[in-house]
Amino acid sequence: MSGPAAVPRFGLVEAGGTKFVLGVTSGLDQPIVTEQIATTTPDQTIAAMLDWLGQHGPFAAIGLASFGPAELDPASPHWGHILATPKPGWAQTDLAGPLAARFGCPVGFDTDVNAAALAEWRWGAGQGQRAMAYLTIGTGIGGGAVIDGQVLRGLSHPEMGHMRIALHPDDAGFAGTCPFHGPCLEGLASGPAIIARFGCPLTDLPPDHPGHDLIAGYLAQAAINLQALFEPGRIALGGGVMQTPGLLARVVAQAGALGGGYLRGQAETVLCAPGFGTRSGLYGALALAQGALAANAG
Repeated sequence: MSGPAAVPRFGLVEAGGTKFVLGVTSGLDQPIVTEQIATTTPDQTIAAMLDWLGQHGPFAAIGLASFGPAELDPASPHWGHILATPKPGWAQTDLAGPLAARFGCPVGFDTDVNAAALAEWRWGAGQGQRAMAYLTIGTGIGGGAVIDGQVLRGLSHPEMGHMRIALHPDDAGFAGTCPFHGPCLEGLASGPAIIARFGCPLTDLPPDHPGHDLIAGYLAQAAINLQALFEPGRIALGGGVMQTPGLLARVVAQAGALGGGYLRGQAETVLCAPGFGTRSGLYGALALAQGALAANAG
């Protein structure tokens, strides 16, 4: 007589430009044991990642939700690699390969924002919607979207953080911080862009400082652009910058004004905080791990 089926254990990696968040869980309804490690050099960071996960295996599958740009094409010899990132030393780094080699299990790989969008659509703020988008505003700005259950991809993953944004007149002298595009969305509203302009994070500015409305205006433009493209039922705004008190309400107000009543979705119902708070990427890694396990079984 066979015994009860073993409960699968999943390894989770949310690889960010500032820190890696690692996790282990047996499923959505189970606790997640987590650890954070600083993103330093690739060799040091990957070694620390493998060491911590090695203390909690074996795994049925691992989900890797990574900062980008990243190679997502399984047919590419560079699948699982970071590509031309502005983060020094990390371009062309293989993240998925060391995990597969060490643990001998399927690895699900996608960008952190694609994974977060999938988790939010499946289990969080986007439940019940045909389409949703997720934007993270932090060290960089990235975005992912899910439409009818499928993560949006074309030649590669979306680069929503690099959309062009109309410069505010009060910002006319600011060149932007993006090394590729200057004053794109990331170059204007990311954490480093805010510090470059004001000398401190947005959370450190007084509540009546005009910088709050300036950044909210750029994010509102991004939201309206996404609505005009595919009318998502929800746009979740996450990341460290969005932890600024009152910022979401400012974005909602400005997006409502920019929409002019034309778009089907109203800003106050479409724009929202992530259902998983700061853990959307980690739950996204869980969705990737479950998908990799299912694909391997099929």
